Amino acid sequence: MLRFRQLLARIGLIKSIVLLAFSLGLAVAGVEVDRMLLLAGQRYGDSGAASVAAWRDLLTQAASQPDAIKLRRVNEFFNRRTRFGEDSEIWGTQDYWATPLETLGRAQGDCEDFAIAKYVTLKLLGIPSEKLRLTYVKARIGGPQSTLVQAHMVLSYYPAPDDEPLVMDNLISDIRPASRRKDLITIFGFNDQGLWVGGASPRAASASQRLSKWQSVLARMREEGID
Repeated sequence: MLRFRQLLARIGLIKSIVLLAFSLGLAVAGVEVDRMLLLAGQRYGDSGAASVAAWRDLLTQAASQPDAIKLRRVNEFFNRRTRFGEDSEIWGTQDYWATPLETLGRAQGDCEDFAIAKYVTLKLLGIPSEKLRLTYVKARIGGPQSTLVQAHMVLSYYPAPDDEPLVMDNLISDIRPASRRKDLITIFGFNDQGLWVGGASPRAASASQRLSKWQSVLARMREEGID
């Protein structure tokens, strides 16, 4: 009986969150927030639904802000709310790329998950794809002079095509120009429009065709309510 009552209470909470979204008149282009709230509650319980609700609030509050404010708020949101973890620990498999819903629901992720969640959120806030790249780097752990190097992913923001990018990273809290990240060596970058290697022009083949994990993330996002 107790478990049944707890289940009813949980369903009531999820319904309340969804009704709240409708009552606020929430309409964010490209995302079905009510669907994400329901899925978060079903998969991850009350804490997952609460995380998606907080993310929804971020989208509504930052929508009219300048790009610089959007970058700062999104970077802080995920860096503060998401605990770093290895894929084997979180998902029981190696090199799993999570959707924003999965990262929000578990409140855990590795570098790819942080970067993907920030990328998607900034796109939903109206920043165009051409200003954003998911960037694979080699990171010198311990500083620029360290000999310990590991693969890492960050999100790069380009104010204009030829400008120096700003780097959003889960390893540090502030957003810095690439020239101030001597500990990072860029390998390649991609978004939903193309793939860049060594600063060259985007290749003809899109990143979704070249990177199967990215293709999988995009497909799962559509199923979860993000187009």
